[in-house]
Amino acid sequence: MNLKHLKYFVATAESGQVSRAATALSISQSSVTSAIRGLEEDLGAELFLRSTSGMELTDAGREFLNSARDILDKLAQARRLTPRPESVAGTISIAATYTVMGYFLPFHLDRLAQLYPGLEIRLSELNRESIEEGLLSNRFDMAVLLTSNVANPDLDCTTLFRSTRRLWVANDHPFNRRGKATFEEIAQENYIMLTVDEAAHTAMRYWSLTGLSPKVRLRTSSTEAVRSMVANGEGVTILSDMVYRPWSLEGKRIGTVATDREIPTMNVGLAWRKGMVPTGPLATFHDYFRQYYLSPQGAVPA
Repeated sequence: MNLKHLKYFVATAESGQVSRAATALSISQSSVTSAIRGLEEDLGAELFLRSTSGMELTDAGREFLNSARDILDKLAQARRLTPRPESVAGTISIAATYTVMGYFLPFHLDRLAQLYPGLEIRLSELNRESIEEGLLSNRFDMAVLLTSNVANPDLDCTTLFRSTRRLWVANDHPFNRRGKATFEEIAQENYIMLTVDEAAHTAMRYWSLTGLSPKVRLRTSSTEAVRSMVANGEGVTILSDMVYRPWSLEGKRIGTVATDREIPTMNVGLAWRKGMVPTGPLATFHDYFRQYYLSPQGAVPA
């Protein structure tokens, strides 16, 4: 047993699929499979129930997941970088959209606080239109948002990463067992439409290219409501991997399925006033994200 094995196990447990865990970790599926088999041999217990729809934790697997997370959390704390000697000090005003605030920023805010304790970040959560207005009126220094939704020519953007969109279905849905669905088939299903962060507008944009329309049963701004409705078999939806979790609040499993047509990715990144050059504390914030996502090393240098 080693730390890589624990990391691969946790990724598989959280994603529910070896393929998704391998993609997230940028390794081969065989590496993940071998690690899990090694853990099971080491522990003398089966950690997953394997099926065509994915990997479901056994009772032993759920118990071991808590221990594995504790170990990895302790390691992360031990490896936390000490504050830079040339401490950055100052206040910046950052705006973010709902999805970014909920599913992207918390990890990085904690890391920035560890790296730069003198950097104060004043956060505002708003919709895209209000953020764009705030950037252009100098109310905000920079924004973290869905750059795939930004089309204002007076703003500059940097996309940090692209999150794949997939079809979400209940674990026992025929699509999940098959592993693929066509848009013609999806159009026959009840559809749960998320509306927050222009998700409905984006969905209808790519649906319109198919010549089909989703049979919308419910429109909601709650991602958890969508998750529960799908897990309960009340409908299907198409959302990004960034907001995907394999379980609903009721503990029911959610599967993801490939589609026959390519779906645009959900892109997350930074935006600021056109021509503005970040300096001082804002440059620190800007450079942190660029180095974390866009540098060859994929991490802020020590």
